[in-house]
Amino acid sequence: MQIPTASDLDILERTLWGEARGEGFEGMRAVAHVVRNRADDGRWPASLGAVCRQRAQFSCWNADDPNRRLLLKVGYEDAAFLLARVAAATALAEPDDPTEGANHYFARHLMEKGQTPFWFDPDRVTAMIGNHVFMRL
Repeated sequence: MQIPTASDLDILERTLWGEARGEGFEGMRAVAHVVRNRADDGRWPASLGAVCRQRAQFSCWNADDPNRRLLLKVGYEDAAFLLARVAAATALAEPDDPTEGANHYFARHLMEKGQTPFWFDPDRVTAMIGNHVFMRL
């Protein structure tokens, strides 16, 4: 992982808000670890911002996702965005990873409906945190 720039951190915080604002601190922290784990893995870009903005990886950045418009406008007056900043800083500073090295996640309700992503492998699940299922692929 490259040393994060101010832009990388801003993109990470917006990603956490867009992907996990309803998940509280632990859920946001877990998603931040997924981004960090990808940036530490040569299969993905080394920049946190590039990992978050990689095409079709974090749906909140998709042009057709309604969250995208919102996440571009949100500021620190929003309590969940401020929490995303704390979660990002915590995940980048701590050695413990609650996701056990996960580099993918998806919404748990998809599993309960039998609508898992094509890349889902039940043997690769590393954690279930809040409403997300985490996997290391």
